[in-house]
Amino acid sequence: MALREEKKRATRTALADAAMALFVEKGFDKVTVAEVARAANVSVNTAFNYFPTKEDLFFDRQDEVANRLATAVRDRAPGESAAAAVRRAFLDRVRRDDPTLGLSPGATTFWRLIDDSPALQARLRRLGEQTETALAEALAEATGTSPDDPTARLVAAALAGLDRALHAEIRRATLAGADPETVRATVIRAAADGFDTVVAGLADYATRR
Repeated sequence: MALREEKKRATRTALADAAMALFVEKGFDKVTVAEVARAANVSVNTAFNYFPTKEDLFFDRQDEVANRLATAVRDRAPGESAAAAVRRAFLDRVRRDDPTLGLSPGATTFWRLIDDSPALQARLRRLGEQTETALAEALAEATGTSPDDPTARLVAAALAGLDRALHAEIRRATLAGADPETVRATVIRAAADGFDTVVAGLADYATRR
């Protein structure tokens, strides 16, 4: 079973790597899934089994990204509020240079590919919506409230909105040619200030007892 899972991971990685190389070379909209499959030495059906759409090939870590805020809430420490957990998780990702943040020198190419493709822009917006929805579900679960209660959704909108704004700042500064370490330091300061305000207002909300 371990060998089978390892082969599946290898195939998935090969497809994602081949896809990104082609996207960089030709642009996202000009590449077909069939081309990606050939480059990765697999069948088209195999490619679609791993990635149902071409956008999935580009955002190959989207499930991880969409669930990261919800995961932070579910894994919060005793005495830690949901807002504090989201703050801690974001700053931890920045400090350990999580690749999904786009702080690496090569991230400019990634962002420009998105800017050049309406399909990728739409998927990025959808990913933001999925992140907020997953967070709202985790908050409702943490507070024992009904899914119909709007409070969890409103708090999720505030936290996810701040998270999106910070990611947008990373993107803006990166595309402007700023040094990654300078961007990191700036975002850490902005995140600390922004989240401190939110955490103070939500100090008693979804605090793990």
